[in-house]
Amino acid sequence: MRTGNEPMTARSPLRLRCGLAAFGLVWAIAGTVLFAAAGHPGWAIACGVLAAVTAVDLGVVIRHIRQGPHYQPGRDVPPYAPVKGEKPER
Repeated sequence: MRTGNEPMTARSPLRLRCGLAAFGLVWAIAGTVLFAAAGHPGWAIACGVLAAVTAVDLGVVIRHIRQGPHYQPGRDVPPYAPVKGEKPER
């Protein structure tokens, strides 16, 4: 059931995002190594930059997971109710 306040109470699937970031990090590192070995420095640099961005994202996701149920509530925690009296931003 839609309540109209979904943007304010939305939750990110952090475990899925963590798995996808780890998968991307592995492939970006593999691409960096393989392109460097094949003699394509431009592609190796591009994969290296992608690996760095993915590593930062993975760190942020792990930090949010470790912060506990306030940031990653389980199925038994209901969505947070919006603050009464404030209009949602659009």
